[in-house]
Amino acid sequence: MQRLSHTAALILKALSLGYRFGFEIMEVSGLPSGTVYPALRRLERDGLVESNWEPEDEATQNARPPRRYHQITIAGKAAALAVSERYPLLTRLIPEKQA
Repeated sequence: MQRLSHTAALILKALSLGYRFGFEIMEVSGLPSGTVYPALRRLERDGLVESNWEPEDEATQNARPPRRYHQITIAGKAAALAVSERYPLLTRLIPEKQA
């Protein structure tokens, strides 16, 4: 198991709770965009996160640019679980996502 930074741990925790796009992760974690987006790219490179763009017409209907949706992989879930055990405070830093 690779060692993760606190930033990566927060992002994985947010993803494991159902937060899916960068701005949403920034809001819930309090991390700035200059931290979140590079970390998401590293997590994706390392196989802990996958991403895809939402359809253009969906974004257009909502009058905003397309979002890149991220989801945690099986390896990412294992890493998030390990990090939660190592840093129990993380479980209280990111709230459960409301439906």
